Amino acid sequence: MKSIFYKLLFLLLAVNLGFTVAGCSDDDDTRSTNLGVGTVTGVITDDYNAPLEGVAVATADGQTATTNANGEFTLEGVSVGKSIITFTKKNYLTISVTITPKSFSEGVALVNASMEYAAARIEGTVLDAKHGNVPMKDVKVSISETQSVTTGADGKYVIDNLPLDAYTVTFSANGYETITRTVGIDGFVDGVATIDLTMGGRQILPHKTLDDLLNGDHWYYNEYRGGRNGESYPHWDWSTDFMATFDFYGWWEEQNEGTTLQIQNDEEGKLHAADLNNFDSYIYGWKHVTEDNKIMTIQCRSHSTSADDPTVWGVQVIDMSVGEPTAVKLGDNRTLDRTDGSYSSEVFDLSQYVGKDVVIAVGIYRARQGDYWKQLVLRRIAFNNQAVPEGNWGWLTGTPVNEELSGWGLTREMVRSTMPQTMWSFSGVSPQSGNRDDYGKAYHSWRDVAHIGALWSFVPLHKDTEPFAGEGFVMKTNGGGTPVSLTEPQAYFYAKFSIQTGHDHLVLRCRNFNGNNATYFKLTAIDNDMNVKHIAPSLVSANKWGNAESGSVWFIHEDGGTGNPEGYATFQYDLSEFNGKDVTLCLGVYKGTDNGDENKLCIYSINLN
Repeated sequence: MKSIFYKLLFLLLAVNLGFTVAGCSDDDDTRSTNLGVGTVTGVITDDYNAPLEGVAVATADGQTATTNANGEFTLEGVSVGKSIITFTKKNYLTISVTITPKSFSEGVALVNASMEYAAARIEGTVLDAKHGNVPMKDVKVSISETQSVTTGADGKYVIDNLPLDAYTVTFSANGYETITRTVGIDGFVDGVATIDLTMGGRQILPHKTLDDLLNGDHWYYNEYRGGRNGESYPHWDWSTDFMATFDFYGWWEEQNEGTTLQIQNDEEGKLHAADLNNFDSYIYGWKHVTEDNKIMTIQCRSHSTSADDPTVWGVQVIDMSVGEPTAVKLGDNRTLDRTDGSYSSEVFDLSQYVGKDVVIAVGIYRARQGDYWKQLVLRRIAFNNQAVPEGNWGWLTGTPVNEELSGWGLTREMVRSTMPQTMWSFSGVSPQSGNRDDYGKAYHSWRDVAHIGALWSFVPLHKDTEPFAGEGFVMKTNGGGTPVSLTEPQAYFYAKFSIQTGHDHLVLRCRNFNGNNATYFKLTAIDNDMNVKHIAPSLVSANKWGNAESGSVWFIHEDGGTGNPEGYATFQYDLSEFNGKDVTLCLGVYKGTDNGDENKLCIYSINLN
């Protein structure tokens, strides 16, 4: 009886299930076949938002098309239902887009998409300094835990089939110190990035060989600030001081009082012998020394010190023009015991290096073995033709560029001595989130994505920022009651570029966050002869925009995000008139109207191409 009961129950369930499945199938057929056919059209672009020609477009039902020179395509007779459209092109990642009946309006569905270049490769040769710079085999070269190759007998390696992106490349071998190199999108020429290096070379700074120094950061600018406290807001504020983007060796921490170098004092560090010639922790970077920036002032204080047990620290310089670069102390070691809340202005004269490219290292020494806990707190590192007096937290003094720019905190000395950028593409999006209480490591992560905050100099004349907005870096104005001015920015970024063919058009991708109150901004170019020109955009794509007084523009555009990069407004500037010149570009946000709102310029990316 039980057997018959279960068989009947199974039969009833099967019948019900069959009706249910059949019913669902009929509904799907109705949705996909009874709504007729329509047209799908759109534009396909590449990583840089340029139209992509020759993309094969196809549906699962067999409709096909190919994009034209403008990246445009049209598919006719597409079922007005759920369809998958696939886009393919050699050397690009294939992508698919799903459309539904809701995608169609009056029989037409608009599909715009961006395709990512995926035929890039990283290649190079590794040499062995321990054995006469012969090719080095069996070096593991990796860009992730799952992507690695090994050098051959000729020392060569290739990592291919890569999207065009920024990569951190790690080189490791038994008995040799591991080396990392970072290559950005700018490092790829015709899809190829070449990283040649030598392992096992002579250390010039602790754990840094000549090869490391040749690939080191550039200290392009005249002022670097660290810390959270507001000595003179907003010049000094956690959201406007980005010294944490430096390259550090050893221990460091971003603190309220400044960016802090620390003695490595864990159990292993306590075993290190006293060494007053080699730094325990330090920062370093390239600097081209001129008459305008030959005086370096470090405003600093200490932690964990006393009068009879101070921090021991100093500056070392490596002249990169000599045959065998060597770290040389710039004066004697210095001691510091400043824990009362004030800062010392420590002055270093670089006059002997005028006209040269040098690497400058600022570091802290271990004065004795064992438990030795000392900290050097860096608030500002400044390069000028004169020292910064103790207690002075203002902008660097010098000759104004001109009368119009006299309130910009930018001097002729700064313009002339700023080093030209070595990169052309910059992001405004932070790969790591942060906030006022935890931002140091997030700022440091900007190094990995060529972030504008790490590679341009930020001047917050009147207002702080929102550095971790998901849509990009936010410069903004003060709110209600702020004097209207289209000649003096509320805040701005600046960087110098050697304008040349292939890199003479700047494209800014940005947005704002208010549909009623416009954001006003301006791009200003200054050459080394102090000729100033406000540049009008030559091509704009924005919901609303217009020209305003004094060379500025206004816009309203609330679209764009990291998941929708095509949604941002784009402003393109033709800089070809400056070909062959070094030009300092200033991108500033202005208080164009007294509308009671913080007017925001959210930067997604800047590219010079």
